[in-house]
Amino acid sequence: MSEVDHDELVSALLAGKHRALARAITKIENRSPGYRELVSNLHRHTGTASVVGITGSPGAGKSTLVDKLAKHYRDRGETVGVIAVDPSSPYTGGAVLGDRIRMASNVGDMDVFFRSMSARGQLGGLSTATADAVKALDAFGKDRILIETVGAGQSEVDIVKTADTVVVLVQPGSGDDVQMLKAGILEIGDIFVVNKADMSGAAKTVADLEEMIHMRDNPTHGLQTGHHGFEIPDHPDTADPAEENDRWEPPVVETIATAGDGLDELLDVLSAHREHLETTGGLDRNARIRAAEEIRQHLRSDAATLLEEEIDRHGGIDALAERVADRETDPYTIADEILDPIREAIGTRSDRQE
Repeated sequence: MSEVDHDELVSALLAGKHRALARAITKIENRSPGYRELVSNLHRHTGTASVVGITGSPGAGKSTLVDKLAKHYRDRGETVGVIAVDPSSPYTGGAVLGDRIRMASNVGDMDVFFRSMSARGQLGGLSTATADAVKALDAFGKDRILIETVGAGQSEVDIVKTADTVVVLVQPGSGDDVQMLKAGILEIGDIFVVNKADMSGAAKTVADLEEMIHMRDNPTHGLQTGHHGFEIPDHPDTADPAEENDRWEPPVVETIATAGDGLDELLDVLSAHREHLETTGGLDRNARIRAAEEIRQHLRSDAATLLEEEIDRHGGIDALAERVADRETDPYTIADEILDPIREAIGTRSDRQE
């Protein structure tokens, strides 16, 4: 893409042209030449959208809930962008479920932009391309951005790198789902939703979740009044009233997404969490954390590319491995040989800047 075409694409996207938005996200997902400049130019126009991540195990009803939430936001006059991160095809790397129709309530509504993206082999279901696509939707002017993830267990914690609010769906009566939360998902959830609440076991699942959340926020819960009858006092130096006021205790909401039941309560809770982030400075803190993580991710990725090029310049990994196997050298020496030119280049630049 020429510089003129690139500028035209950015201008058209910022002007609200859906075709330009689709082209930009395709360019981002395919990592086409110039995508980095595209995202860089869009970055300054981001920061206004509310980004909600929706995760949970397969079959919990994430797609239906996303569909209904989008419809409710549209009824309020807000524009919506949806990114559904699907499993990657082992053959093409594309989204396996990318062609499915999952937004039945919003078919034909141009103010609901739906895009299915490939997880690209990442267990958490989120890739750098997904985060960049969120930037494109944000710069375009979408009020709400919903990210529906694959639902792959503990590695789903990647969603916190992109979303302001994380909603975790759990099915009633699913002991496996609740156990999964103990493996790490519990730590990232801002709101927990027991979907399909008309199923048997819903009340127990709600109770289990509330108990786990209470345990998360109060690690000594259960030790206060044990069978020995002693209490563990709070240490006067550890209590921080400001932190207590800033703390958000995740609520548990019951929904029946197919019927739209509980959606109003969920929307109210989503609004309350957004307000909480704004009043406590959480939005700014999260933005800085995401920025730091993005910088690290890009540095790791670019450094890996540089290292691969340097390995090739030294004859390729197989030739290097053969030298090590034949005891001609050792892995540490090889690593130093490959990294020394990079170290020297960085050192030269540092000296020049001083």
